[in-house]
This record gives sequence, C-alpha cells and structure tokens, in this order.
Amino acid sequence: MTLVQATTTSRTEHARAGRRSADLFTGRQALEEWVAWTAGLTEPDAVVWCDGSEAERDRITAEMVRAGALIPLDPAKRPNSFLARSDPDDVARIEDRTFICSEEPADAGPTNNWRAPAATRAELVTRFAGAMRGRTMYVVPFSMGPIGGPISQVGVQVTDSPYVVLSTRIMTRMGAAALAAIGPDTAWVPAAHTVGMPLVDEHGEAVPDVPWPSNPVKLITHFPETREIWSFGSGYGGNALLAKKCFALRIASVMGREEGWLAEHMLLVRVTAPSGRRAHLAAAFPSACGKTNFAMLTPSRPGWTVETLGDDIAWLRPGPDGRLRAINPEAGFFGVAPGTGQATNPAAMAMLRANTIFTNVALTDDGDVWWEGMTPEPPAHLVDWRGEDWTPGSGTPAAHPNARFTVPADQCPTIADDWDSPDGVAIDAIVFGGRRAQNVPLVSEAVDWTDGVFLGATIASEQTATAEGPVGVLRFDPFAMLPFCGYDMADHWQHWLDTGERLGPRAPRVFRVNWFRKDAAGRFVWPGFGDNIRVLDWILRRLDGEADAVRSPIGLLPFRHDLDLDGLDLPDEAVRTLLTVDAAGWQRECREIEGLFERFEGRVPAPLQRRLRTVQQQLRSYVR
Repeated sequence: MTLVQATTTSRTEHARAGRRSADLFTGRQALEEWVAWTAGLTEPDAVVWCDGSEAERDRITAEMVRAGALIPLDPAKRPNSFLARSDPDDVARIEDRTFICSEEPADAGPTNNWRAPAATRAELVTRFAGAMRGRTMYVVPFSMGPIGGPISQVGVQVTDSPYVVLSTRIMTRMGAAALAAIGPDTAWVPAAHTVGMPLVDEHGEAVPDVPWPSNPVKLITHFPETREIWSFGSGYGGNALLAKKCFALRIASVMGREEGWLAEHMLLVRVTAPSGRRAHLAAAFPSACGKTNFAMLTPSRPGWTVETLGDDIAWLRPGPDGRLRAINPEAGFFGVAPGTGQATNPAAMAMLRANTIFTNVALTDDGDVWWEGMTPEPPAHLVDWRGEDWTPGSGTPAAHPNARFTVPADQCPTIADDWDSPDGVAIDAIVFGGRRAQNVPLVSEAVDWTDGVFLGATIASEQTATAEGPVGVLRFDPFAMLPFCGYDMADHWQHWLDTGERLGPRAPRVFRVNWFRKDAAGRFVWPGFGDNIRVLDWILRRLDGEADAVRSPIGLLPFRHDLDLDGLDLPDEAVRTLLTVDAAGWQRECREIEGLFERFEGRVPAPLQRRLRTVQQQLRSYVR
C-alpha cells in the first residue's frame, strides 16, 4: 500500500468511525507528516514554510512582479499596492463546484452540493498528483482570530499560489506565531490547495507559466467529519483563500454546532449614541446588500459614531457571563470594489490608500486604479480588467462586477481600538437585512428569539454578481449563509434555537432592516448610507425601552414619531411605504416560504413551522 493509499484509507476510516479532525490533525508531528505526504503527492520543486515576515512578503511580491502576476501601482498614489488580473474563467466563487462531502447526504442538506467522500478523495488524489511540479509549495500556518484567544482556531494551508500567500497574510494572523501556537494537543484544520497547472507535464516537458494559473476543472471540497478542505483548479478569492469562506464559515459552522458556538456570515459594529450609550451589533446581509457600507457607516446625524469590528464573518460563543460574545476571525477585508466610492463609503476609500492588493479593477494611465462607482465620471481612458484599452464608449465594464480589494483591517479609519480583542464583545442586537424593493419594511423587531430565528431563516435578497444565476432574481438566503453553511440548513436553524434557549433572557434582541425599498416609479424611498444611523437610533432606543412599537404579523414596527426623520423631507406617502405591511404581498411571500421549508422534507424545526402558520393566520385579518 502506498503512502497516498494508506493516508486516504486512514482518513476514511476516521470519518466512518465518527471521529473528528482532533484525532487525525493534532499537534506538530501530524502537521509535518501531512505536509510531507502532500509534497510527496503534488511533487513541488521546493517546500517553503511561511513565516509571515515583511521580508518574505517583499520577496514573494518582487517575484510576482517579475513574472507579470502583479502590476505595481504608482507608489505616491497607492504605496505598496498592486493590481492582479485573473483569468476570465476564474473571477468569482463557483457555487456549483463547491461541495460538502459528509458521510451522509442528509447531513449536507438540500441547499448544499453533496459528493460522496470516498469517491471525491479518490478523484482529488488523482488530480493533486504531480499538480505542483515546477512550482513552490508554500506551507501557510494561520490563526482565525487573535492567536491563543478563547474563540480562535488555527489552520494550515498548503498552496502553490503566491497570490494566495500574500492575500492570506493580509486576511489572517499568518506565519511563525500561528505555527508556534500548534502545540502537541492543538487541533488544526488542514487546507490543501493547488491551481492545478503544473509547470512540468507528465512527460517531463516544461510548460510555460501564465500570470494567473488555473485549471478548467475546479473543485472546492469540504469534509466535515475530518474538518479538511481540498481546493483544486481556482486561484480566486473564496475558492482559494481557504481560511475565509471554506474554514471560517463552512468548516467552522460544523465545529460550532458540535461545540456549542456559531460561525456566521455577519459584520460586527459598535454604535455609540450622543449620550454615550454603546451597543454592539452583529448583522447578516447577503452579498451586495450594503454590508461593507454598514460596517464602515459614517453617520449623518451629529454625535453618533459607528466603529468597525468586522465586515464579513463573526464567530459567536456564549461567554462566562452567559451573554453571546463575538469576534471577527479575520485580520483583513476582502471587499467588492465596484460601487465603493467617496459618496457611498468614504471610510473604505481612505482604507485603500496603501498596502492593498486589487484584483480585476481597471488601471488608470497614471498608475492608479478605478472601478464603476468610484467617481461620478469615468476617466477618458483606462486599461480594463482584461488588460485591454477601454474608454467610456467601450460598452463593457472597466472593472469586473466582482472586482476585489484585499487590505489590512487596521487601516480602516473607523476600526475600533479593540477590534482584535481575544475576548470579543458582548452582542446586544442581531440584525438581518436584504435587498428588497417591495414588501419588507424599513425596520422591524422580532417578538422573541424564535421569531428572530424565523426572520433569519427567511431572509431573501436579489441575486448579485458575486453568486451564479441571473442578476435581480429573488432568492432566499437564510442567515445570509446559503452558500456557506457546512451542514444541513434546517439543522442550522435548530442550532440557533438551541443557542437562544441556552442564553435565555440574556439573548440579543433581533431586528430586520431593508435599506432598498422602492416606490412605484422604481426609485429608492430611503436615502440609506449615513442616514441608516436613524434606524440604528430606533434599535438602540428599543433596547433601552425608550421607543414604542406596534405589533404586526411580521414583527414590531416603529411609530413614525419614534423615527428620527428630521431634515429628510420624506413625503407622507414615502413614510407609509417604509412602514406599511402589505398583507396581500406577505401572503404571497409566505407561500414562497412554504416552498423553502418544503425543500427540507420535514426537517424544519417545529417552532419555525408554527411561526409561519401564525404569520399566515394574522395576515388574513390584518389591517393597518
């Protein structure tokens, strides 16, 4: 039996026995054995253990610049910043090639793509065999969360992509300190990645490299029982930066279910009122629904501040005091560039001043970057994300709709001083939101924790460029976790219900917001952006018992006089649109929710089924 066969068989036996990765991937010796086995399989020219130092970063960056994989930007305009252009076939997460390889299909659930683990391992071993010939295999130890923190976890990625190494250095606590945190009894998550383009073919002949290597075949696979991640063929974002969506959400969500905590697609902010009252909010929004703008909100009302704790992922665990505490496990921001500008998010624009990797944005003639929404008018000439000349009359986007920036979190001007505290912050409120032109009011509050879970489970939003499918089509995105939950979504809802039961009266209050309501002419009714602080004002006053609410079938709604609308000059009709529940529209939506629940074939928790029936019953007699 070969080493490959022995290791694969060992992993399969562990999974069948119901053992977790702590039995197989624990301690430094196991790490060294795994790295040696992976190197033996992939056959790189060299193996480099990354230390996370500036010297290492500078060396890898210089190598990528010489190879044409990174374009230096003007050092006066964007110090230490670079542009990468991906292959046009490798521009976003690929949901239809992302798999949960649980032993039982039911454990993946109907919203995940499932593949049999044994067959998938066999295919991966075949595809990884020799996949790094002619390249360097980097060993990238990292910590999600501050190293050694009570909520933090460690992992190790092997990769043949220097772009992944540089990006992981920004997005995590990567390097020697993370490696040192792996003691004899420390469980770590293994993440194997290759772009799938060896530089030496099976006949020993050299293959020319390209600036963005990838493979037409792409597989992003997760093994929940053994907590492994294997990714083949893509060099892009969530497909290749395995610490992010793959570990911090899909694998971590499984860990959280087993260990009594939550890994969620949520931003974290601290909101401070003019009175000095502070509250910590965790908020779940699908992509392209104003998440980054919320995380870096610049309040329009005097005396208010919003401090950023995290923009994308939160790990939440009941603390010693019985309250739900949260950390941002990441160390950087991997944000969507198009739509980000001085008018929409001045904090993000200031954050991108230096030390940033831009991917698939346009290049200006003076060595800077540009994307749609960055300025009111585009430059007269650009080099677009494909590397081709572009003018405003070209008829194509200058930047890819999913173009990204990767930047250290501590550069954000709104970042909280204690954003990386190992103990995290106690959460006062959880907010759910989506991009909804109709039906959903500006803000509502759940009547209790079960109702809050129902709100999270039934969040729907319009399809965006960051996920596959027609843009604008409405899809349910429960907890904004549809592409990211590592197990059956109905079990995820039950885990939330169980968490609320454990927290009891100390559980956070739950709210839903919608910045995107439109009128009959298709115009946005609410100004959004900095004026969203007016909604947060109502939420804080609800937490303090200072604002009243009226009960509706879909939650507690504000009275008009309790919303700060001074200076907005909103017509009465607009306010009614923002605060009115359309009973007929919600009856139709409830029928769609029924269809969502039916997908789970009887596994939806009974309290959520009862809540749906209650909403339907109340809507039949509701008049406001």
